[in-house]
Amino acid sequence: MEYFEIINKLKSLANPKNVASMARFGINPHKTLGVFMPRLRALAKQTGKNHSLARQLWASGIHEARILAGLVDESEKVTEKQMDKWARDFDSWDVCDGSCMNLFDRLEIAPKKAVAWSERKEEFVKRAGFALMACLAWHRKDAKDKEFTKFLPIIKQELSDNRNFVRKAVSWALRQIGKRSLYLNKQAVATAKEIQKTDSGAARWIASDAIRELTSQAVQKRLRQPKH
Repeated sequence: MEYFEIINKLKSLANPKNVASMARFGINPHKTLGVFMPRLRALAKQTGKNHSLARQLWASGIHEARILAGLVDESEKVTEKQMDKWARDFDSWDVCDGSCMNLFDRLEIAPKKAVAWSERKEEFVKRAGFALMACLAWHRKDAKDKEFTKFLPIIKQELSDNRNFVRKAVSWALRQIGKRSLYLNKQAVATAKEIQKTDSGAARWIASDAIRELTSQAVQKRLRQPKH
């Protein structure tokens, strides 16, 4: 499908009621059409991978077009410059997380960008750093544990940020790391217990959230199951 055909298709699916519903879940309603993810994923399959098209879709500034851009871009053609450009443009958690989950975590440079973005001041760039850590922990099944232990001191260092979209991503990263293996589970729980001792309300929220899930019967049972 061509760029204008896709934009026209997205606009034909626009639903103001959906926009209001999405806003209640913290999604930025600016330039949002109200098209839900199943429709976008179906459109991405129909479109196929196309780097040039992804850049056009991103440049449109339309919320759903930017989510679609992350779905159709070709990871092998994405540069660090493009990653930084998109990160600066993030203005909603779903675009941020979708870009990390569907595209950025496939890049070799992803761990480096996760660390760099986690130290930034901009709310959604910082969120992207921790979202990328979470996605790497989730998707890179064959990665060594040591590749994730290096994120734990950063999580501890940056946990005092009280902004909702940041602290939820920090919690997400800590929990995903702690669900990879028994070793990382113990390391993540130990980090969370250290965090509980701080004076920061945001930090204690993150710690309690992580400990509750990581020590749950369901997580412990899964981590102790023999690997096939």
